Amino acid sequence: MEIEHTREIAAPLERLWALTVAVERWPTITPTVTGVERLDEGALQVGSRARLKQPGSPARVWTVTQLEPQRRFAWSTRVLGSKMTAVHELEATETGTRNRLRVEVSAWLGFLLRRPIAQALAAENEAFARCAEGPDA
Repeated sequence: MEIEHTREIAAPLERLWALTVAVERWPTITPTVTGVERLDEGALQVGSRARLKQPGSPARVWTVTQLEPQRRFAWSTRVLGSKMTAVHELEATETGTRNRLRVEVSAWLGFLLRRPIAQALAAENEAFARCAEGPDA
């Protein structure tokens, strides 16, 4: 099952990409992440891992599974025995960047978590827009 949220953001793709892959900054950008601990050093790349703490959930280790610079970043974790993959896809537009956030989960887990995941994706997109469009981006 896929749950997604897409938003046009009035900021250059490069600015939004920099925010997207700076996962250590997420707790200061979005209310959907309260803590991040990188488990390796250097730029985010396939195989990179980070421990994320999100409201109402235990901390989970996420592993980068795909990374196409300036375009796409995906990572996965396990939730209740099922694999969950979060995908961040960016596309330049005439007015800025289209930011598509998507979570792929098993059908039963998606049924259980559909509403909170959809709300989190919308909140995350709103927060990234505020940050990317702001003067301090």
